[in-house]
Amino acid sequence: MSWRVFVASSATKFVQRLPRKDATRIKFVLEKELSRDPYAGDIKKLAGEDNVWRRRVGSYRIFFEVYPVFQEVRVFDIERRGSNTY
Repeated sequence: MSWRVFVASSATKFVQRLPRKDATRIKFVLEKELSRDPYAGDIKKLAGEDNVWRRRVGSYRIFFEVYPVFQEVRVFDIERRGSNTY
């Protein structure tokens, strides 16, 4: 079962500005792993939100919404982990 992954343009631009090593890791997660199983890996459901999750990739966090009925994952933000990331 394959999930469709949609990435917001702001998240794409953020990845383009990253060092190559970090960008490669994040792109792999976006293109391969989220499309296979969005619930795998180091993820947590965000409190107070419906269908909103975050996945840890090194020192970065990928924030996404999961729509199981449509088999869709919508990535809306990627941020470097800091004191005000959440």
